Amino acid sequence: MTPDFVKTYPGGSLCISAVSDRAFRVRFSPTGPENMPESQILTGDLPPVIPLVRSRDGVTRLELPHVVCELTNASGRLRFLDGDGTLLLAEAERSLIPGLLDDEPIHIAEQAFASPPNERLYGTGCFQDGALDLRGLPRRLTQVNTQISLPFMLSSRGYGLIWHHLGRSELNPPPHRVALAKRAVGKARTATVTTSSGGADVERRTAIFEGEIEITTGGRQAMLLDIGRKMGSRYRVEIDGRTLADHDNFWLPPTTSFFADLTPGRHTVHVEANDTDEPVLHYGPVTDRTVWRSPVTDAIDYVVIAGPSASEVMGGYRQLLGPTPMLPIWAFGYVHCRERFHSSVEIIDTLDEFRRRDLPLDVIVQDWQYWGSHGWNAMRFDEAQYPDPKRLIDEVHRRDARFMLSVWARIDPSSELGKEFARRGYFIEGTDWVDFFNPDAAAFYAQQQEERLRRFGIDAWWQDATEPENDDLAGRMTAAGRGEHVQLAYPLEVTRAVSDSWRAALPDTRALILTRSAFLGQHQYPAFTWSGDVGNDWATLANQIAAGLNMAAAGYAYWTVDAGGFFRPGPGQYDDPAYRERFLRWFQYATFLPMQRVHGFETDTEFWRYGEKVEAVSRAYLELRYRLLPYIYSTAAETAETGVPMMRPLVFDFAADPRALDEVHSYMFGRTLHVAPVLAEGAESWPVYLPGAEGGWFDVWSGDHRVGGRTHDVPSPLDRIPLHARAGSILPVGPVIQSTAGMTRETLTLYVFPGHDGALELYEDDGLSLGHERGEWARIPVRWNDREGTLQIGACQGSYPGMPRVRHLTICRVRPGVSPMTSTTGVVVEYRGAPITVSLE
Repeated sequence: MTPDFVKTYPGGSLCISAVSDRAFRVRFSPTGPENMPESQILTGDLPPVIPLVRSRDGVTRLELPHVVCELTNASGRLRFLDGDGTLLLAEAERSLIPGLLDDEPIHIAEQAFASPPNERLYGTGCFQDGALDLRGLPRRLTQVNTQISLPFMLSSRGYGLIWHHLGRSELNPPPHRVALAKRAVGKARTATVTTSSGGADVERRTAIFEGEIEITTGGRQAMLLDIGRKMGSRYRVEIDGRTLADHDNFWLPPTTSFFADLTPGRHTVHVEANDTDEPVLHYGPVTDRTVWRSPVTDAIDYVVIAGPSASEVMGGYRQLLGPTPMLPIWAFGYVHCRERFHSSVEIIDTLDEFRRRDLPLDVIVQDWQYWGSHGWNAMRFDEAQYPDPKRLIDEVHRRDARFMLSVWARIDPSSELGKEFARRGYFIEGTDWVDFFNPDAAAFYAQQQEERLRRFGIDAWWQDATEPENDDLAGRMTAAGRGEHVQLAYPLEVTRAVSDSWRAALPDTRALILTRSAFLGQHQYPAFTWSGDVGNDWATLANQIAAGLNMAAAGYAYWTVDAGGFFRPGPGQYDDPAYRERFLRWFQYATFLPMQRVHGFETDTEFWRYGEKVEAVSRAYLELRYRLLPYIYSTAAETAETGVPMMRPLVFDFAADPRALDEVHSYMFGRTLHVAPVLAEGAESWPVYLPGAEGGWFDVWSGDHRVGGRTHDVPSPLDRIPLHARAGSILPVGPVIQSTAGMTRETLTLYVFPGHDGALELYEDDGLSLGHERGEWARIPVRWNDREGTLQIGACQGSYPGMPRVRHLTICRVRPGVSPMTSTTGVVVEYRGAPITVSLE
């Protein structure tokens, strides 16, 4: 790539390239004037864009329709402005320091940007620290179980920034550190955990570590605790006796971040962690800077995307990194997991019980260890328990369900398949992880998975532990060089290989992959990801909301959780009233995620095992999920077309409401629904801030109207999650069905929430094939005129095989007592594709 502008400074050359009409790529390299190296993150088919370059009074401007890059020639610092001349982002300090990785020359890159106090920053992926606004917060971006690192940030000021590096990255690294000394060791406890070789009992004991920090500038301090190991399981941080971070799970990331308000002087730090940990606390004052750092790289490299709205930023992101694909419609139904099914008989018996109890389900999942004695991920079924895999999957299909299978990126090297991988040199050195950076190894893996497993009729892959687990690239050699250079990108390579193989084998069938990790650009493949092996307590549930919203803000729309928590309370969970309550609150939250899914370690996760109350409430939310499929699928189509994520922080829809920007535990699910999960035991009501919106909001359960811009005490008994629709919304709702195989689209209810004009584009296709890529789809525009009280259903645009000729529509105007949960009484019309207008009183 030839830069549009190059200027040499002491220490390196600054290269600037326009990569779209609203984005610039910036690279500062020590090697002198050069061509931009081709990006391994951005798509390769970007149309050429030529900026207008002007120089005057010591300033050079590169101008595009939606963004201007302005260089102060003397200092070499850059500023970025939107098309109206409003400042979006300004560089601050820059440093590129030579170093060594063993005997390999490298550079340590650091770039600071000014960040005014009123800025909010979102993104960087799925982290367990519970933070949504990341301004000033330190984070170390590594790929580990329960943490997904995507080096992208979305600003409330109207820009997005890609830190264009494949290796480990750091956000706002604090300047000071103190190593904490071990003072006392507690009693040992035994825990059963998942490992890369199966479940295992491990002995752990906690210890107390202490130290002191010196604060010179009082006020808000940014803190990062590093426990000194690849993974943790317990850390609680106290400063001067006040608990500031408290996390406990069988697997935790090796770092966590938090803020502390401290006065100048010395402060005592007290950390409870595992006795084998070596905790170090990094700390420093929060400043008006955002700093990105890469400890192993060859240049400073980043991309700025101008909005000014969050939706426009995501549109620019989509253009640069590719669109999110349409998934099969059954991916948006209920996905049932447990750890684990032990036989074909268990799977079919469980599926039959779902159908007997009228509990909707679309996907049933076989977790690990179905391979028996053949070796880890040997791509074989244990013949004793799964004697005929094809017959098993045929029986699943006969029951209108789909089959997902757990597969791993590691293979037992002593297995028949593993020996072949070893013979070919396809493992990363010193591990049994396949080297997906080697195109031949990736292709061979995908071919084996196709020939040995998918031939049975498998519908979806569960690619587990694709980080790879425990950040295992560090210190290793890969086909792409030292692992430190590509430490974040492994999950992308796994997903790319498996997706490309599926498409080659089944060129007109949509794929679905569930993978535990992700990287920039991976969203363009048919891959969901999730938050990993998290616990089940209230704090963990709350943390998932911020984690998922920051995944969405980082450009990854398809994300979910193990509803109920992966690590659960053990055999007593089924009769434990406290856990039953938590489980229902988890499941309510999961109903308003892109994928509704339950999973649990050493747990038979079926709803009926928890008693009649849990089964009844869960059934209601399963039925609600399926009733909402027309809305959910249309929302997914909007994501594919625009890049705007399905679930999203309120900055997308209410950027002008400062209070909304700070709401951590509520979000929009599509354009219409505001979701505020209940996060405490025994709640009968829940405080919900509804953003300022013209016409206000309607309670979806009752139809009651509430004004925006204030907090309401919303009724939330155990069977109800606070759920609101904003005025002017049109919510399409279908009938209750038991799987998407029974979805006809012939019957639909449109709920109109009055108080403001509104619009809906109802999207349909066959839900299974890639015909939508050939233009086989239908869109029905619907508009609500609030002053006239009329709903205009426009002409159907497009068609697809199997599209209903006639749709039977019921149109309901929401008011107290009339809502999607209380009534379907309304005006009944037949829609045959021609425009019609319906008047509602």
